[in-house]
Amino acid sequence: MCRPLILLVTLLVTTQVHARPQDLLSLYQHLHANPELSFQEVNTSALMARELEAAGFEVTRGVGGEGVRESLKQGGAVLNKKVGGHGVVGLLRNGKGPVLMLRTDMDALPVEEQTGLAYASTARGVELTGQEVSVMHACGHDTHMTVVIGVARALAKRQQDWSGTLMVIAQPAEERGAGARMMLADGLFERFPRPDFNLSLHGMPTLPAGTVGYVSGWMMANVDSVDITVHGIGAHGAYPQAGKDPIVLAAAIIMDLQTLVSREINPLQPAVVTVGSIHAGTKHNIISDRAHLQLTVRSYSEAVRQKLLAGIERIAINQARAFGLPEDKLPEVVVGDEYTPALWNDPALVARTVAVFKRAIGDDNVIEVDRVMGGEDFSRYGRVEPRIPSFMVRLGSVPREKYAASQRGELDLPSLHSPFYYPEPELTITTGVKAMTAAVLELLN
Repeated sequence: MCRPLILLVTLLVTTQVHARPQDLLSLYQHLHANPELSFQEVNTSALMARELEAAGFEVTRGVGGEGVRESLKQGGAVLNKKVGGHGVVGLLRNGKGPVLMLRTDMDALPVEEQTGLAYASTARGVELTGQEVSVMHACGHDTHMTVVIGVARALAKRQQDWSGTLMVIAQPAEERGAGARMMLADGLFERFPRPDFNLSLHGMPTLPAGTVGYVSGWMMANVDSVDITVHGIGAHGAYPQAGKDPIVLAAAIIMDLQTLVSREINPLQPAVVTVGSIHAGTKHNIISDRAHLQLTVRSYSEAVRQKLLAGIERIAINQARAFGLPEDKLPEVVVGDEYTPALWNDPALVARTVAVFKRAIGDDNVIEVDRVMGGEDFSRYGRVEPRIPSFMVRLGSVPREKYAASQRGELDLPSLHSPFYYPEPELTITTGVKAMTAAVLELLN
């Protein structure tokens, strides 16, 4: 496609892609009010499948392997649960040309919403551990789904302007770091056309609605979960000399873990070790016989990742030895198999797509942003050999007045996963559909 025609297409996208903005807004509000937890996206996936079918896509349900076992750790115990595969794949074939995969995630979080919105979630759910929780789309997946449906509708109506295959996937269990792995294991790139490009987007809670952000190269970190079971010798709280206190040992381990990043990793290499949970004991006057720590570990390079994981085990075991624990009571350190690899945005694809974004929504609304230590399993799709050029776009979502107030120092913006987070829906969705539709038209030219 020649450049003048691309410019014409961009103008057409800008003026015609939003024929049903109120319909998209209603879809968004429905998704927001009816969130479902990871592995439980039954109604959400059914809705996404219906929407894609209505747009003319060939739809396959249940991608991700019904009956996949997922290991979850709770209180030191490993729970093996059967989980369903609720992934959806939609194909829109339009002659010869490239294959482009456009991915959205579907799952919500165990968070009690406190936004005060008229369509706020009051949903409740049961985690795979059996815990009853409130459920909220606190990470913007409802926005992602709405934008992707808007793009799917636009491309279905504009088939005279592109050639190739658009593959839309609605992925479960992103918050567990499992959905992409499950869909790939179920033959995503064997049962369906292998993409030439992968695109996705994610809401950003520090960019104003009406903008998109981008990072070229590394964008999100490796994510590992580590569980440490610290053993002790139980005793009466009044007679500590008769036992070995696992809480004191756990505290020593936690403090020593802080030196991993500050004293063992090059300061120019990103790294995070956070102890997010500690559970131990049952009563004031009882020295327990165990404590359980849950850690999240973030890195970019594989060398740093391995050094952190090895250091965690070394510190836990040798602190226990220093406390005088016998070899059969040393801590158990388990690295979770739900590892999420770091996300790489292909620089050539980023440059090509960002140029299109600027034509579609204006130069000032396309902003280079910093990489972060969060994780995203969209990274897995680009790592399948031979590597597939991939790009995750950051979508501005903050209401303009709130963003302006934050810039003046008058308020702090809530982060993703906060019970107070919500996007400005109409402008966020409109911008997302405009930008991503223009990108798809460019790549399927």
